[in-house]
Amino acid sequence: MGFHLPVIRLASFIGNQAASKADVRKGYLAVYVGETQKNKKRFVIPISYLSKPSFQELLCQAEEEFGYDHPMGGLTIPCNEGIFVDRTSRLKRS
Repeated sequence: MGFHLPVIRLASFIGNQAASKADVRKGYLAVYVGETQKNKKRFVIPISYLSKPSFQELLCQAEEEFGYDHPMGGLTIPCNEGIFVDRTSRLKRS
């Protein structure tokens, strides 16, 4: 058992901040984070985060809420932005 992601197109990278589509470099992934449709923010994260257990918890939340039908057109994680930033900053340090 595990979480399987659909194939996602990649372009180039900016960092763990809001960015445009052209700013997603190979090896990174853009995700949308927020609890409601109106307050979603786009982040660019390393693909290596996808294999981390703490990040997989967020992916499970996304799967439970959206399945594979993400309303923003990309991977959407339904959590508070502060929680997401805290969790990804811990991954960055490890």
